[in-house]
Amino acid sequence: MLESFEDYLKNAEVAHGHMCAGQILGVRMSLLGLQSLGIADPLGADRKRVVAFVEIDRCATDAIGLVTGCRLGKRTLKFRDWGKMAATFVDLSASIGIRIVALENSRNLARELHPEIENKSQQQMLAYRELSDDQLFRVERVRVPVDPAELPGYKADRAVCARCGEGINFARYEEVAGQRLCLPCAHPELRYWTSF
Repeated sequence: MLESFEDYLKNAEVAHGHMCAGQILGVRMSLLGLQSLGIADPLGADRKRVVAFVEIDRCATDAIGLVTGCRLGKRTLKFRDWGKMAATFVDLSASIGIRIVALENSRNLARELHPEIENKSQQQMLAYRELSDDQLFRVERVRVPVDPAELPGYKADRAVCARCGEGINFARYEEVAGQRLCLPCAHPELRYWTSF
């Protein structure tokens, strides 16, 4: 069952290492998304119903994982590196989702709500607890087709890259000149490392 908002914030602070405005937004986004989808027990009975797509690699993502139970290692947390304070919560049983975006003007609202607080971070943390969902977020019902190969428990043949010899899961390879190549070998520009 869902915990209280304050309990989630305490747990998020422990898990993330500090409390910040992003943690508050992540907890609120998650609770709003789950409530909108009718998912009452994401860590228990409903744990196989929810997948979350996050669009930023910041503090909110840790809070989203904490509240929803979605994890990269469970294949239920999907990362799209778009630099947006946004997340989509998908109910797999109904193939519907809720995309929630933090509104840019929420920072201005925080200043207006608490001009007595000089520290911008403290100002936002307090305001983000108090502002309504409508003041903080834009919510959109969306359809998100999730390929069965993207779900937990999916089993697939394992391939070996013909160039580097490394194993590849979940058909994450490309056929190039009749050879199966991992994505970094097929597209060297994707590499985040340089060998020396």
